[in-house]
Amino acid sequence: MNFIDELLWRGMIQDIMPGAEELLKKEMTTAYTGFDPTSDSLHIGNLVSIMMLKHFQMAGHKPLVLVGGATGMIGDPSGKSEERNLIDEKVLRHNQECIKKQLVKFLDFDTSKPNCAEVVNNYNWMKDFSFLGFLRDVGKHITVNYMMAKDSVKKRLETGISFTEFTYQLVQGYDFLFLNENKNCKLQMGGSDQWGNILTGAELIRRKTGREAFALTCPLITKADGGKFGKTEKGNLWLDSAKTSPYKLYQFWLNSSDADASKYIRIFTLHNKEEIESFEKQHQAAPHLRLLQKIIAKDITSRVHSEDDYNVAAGASEILFGKGTSEMLNKLDEETLLSVFEGVPMADISKSEIVQSISIIDFLSEKTNITTSKAEARRMLKEGSISINKSKVDENFSVTENELLNDKYILVQKGKKNYYLVKAQ
Repeated sequence: MNFIDELLWRGMIQDIMPGAEELLKKEMTTAYTGFDPTSDSLHIGNLVSIMMLKHFQMAGHKPLVLVGGATGMIGDPSGKSEERNLIDEKVLRHNQECIKKQLVKFLDFDTSKPNCAEVVNNYNWMKDFSFLGFLRDVGKHITVNYMMAKDSVKKRLETGISFTEFTYQLVQGYDFLFLNENKNCKLQMGGSDQWGNILTGAELIRRKTGREAFALTCPLITKADGGKFGKTEKGNLWLDSAKTSPYKLYQFWLNSSDADASKYIRIFTLHNKEEIESFEKQHQAAPHLRLLQKIIAKDITSRVHSEDDYNVAAGASEILFGKGTSEMLNKLDEETLLSVFEGVPMADISKSEIVQSISIIDFLSEKTNITTSKAEARRMLKEGSISINKSKVDENFSVTENELLNDKYILVQKGKKNYYLVKAQ
């Protein structure tokens, strides 16, 4: 597999330094990409860089994942309008371990293989660096003029940039130099907003050692409507299920537009070109089936979480469209249940009443007001228009604590499309 050709047809190359492709054809190359460790989870914005490393390793090369323990204490000004809050070493170490657990699902860390992935933390080589030593060994090789010409700096000069953030590109540049000298790393990859920082590293290596180093960036992903990729009203979509449920992750991809899905399936899945073109033809023939979106959602949800989590998420999404079963409903955790039925009318009932058992007619009319009267409840029950937890019931049915989902909720369906969530407390 030719790494550059693979990225090109997938639309994953923004900039590449001359000579990089020749290097990759000539030898097994080591490359690194940096990740911000200021959270204990990666988010879907990081998936582009992760997939670059995945393709890099699949092409026979060696990926390094740099967790920016030192740079995370400073803050990269690229694409940001204000100074970042600093975090301490203990939190950084915890975050690093959490991030590695997520990366294991994408990259091969088997040390018996020559191109095994490695995680490195720049805090390990920066923590003992004295200020004077840094000025002498790094600062003197890069001019202020060179640093100020970078877009990440120029954009911040109007609003103000601290010396700390101004020197960020030197710290990142030293990472590249250190990995070049100690890990034979000759290529740095990242998002296109990192182009300036990466070039600083390559320039530092050239000026200090005379050796060549290379840079490659991928485009920043944007949505077809101009919105920011990976952001929702509630913020980032995380890879940690405690921060973003598998259901919400699945729904994000399922709800993407056709134009975005055609781009996402190239970037975020490992399907080859022929497979993707075949999927696109099938999708165009029946776009209402949302084939592309379903393939992407399955691929990513299964890889980030598990196939079981995907099955639950996919089953949950079917519940609203009448295809879900009571068995599937009982598998949903509370967060997923509330996510699926977000926005449906809610009713409260005393849990003690359910323990004693309530007739379905009283439950629908007097206790929850889901029907306007007992007469309406009886009529709808005779017509077979009432379901409790996706199972049709008749007027002889009684509601008990056995119906409680997550020991707290009862799902009522009135007709085909009207859902109600009853909370017992």
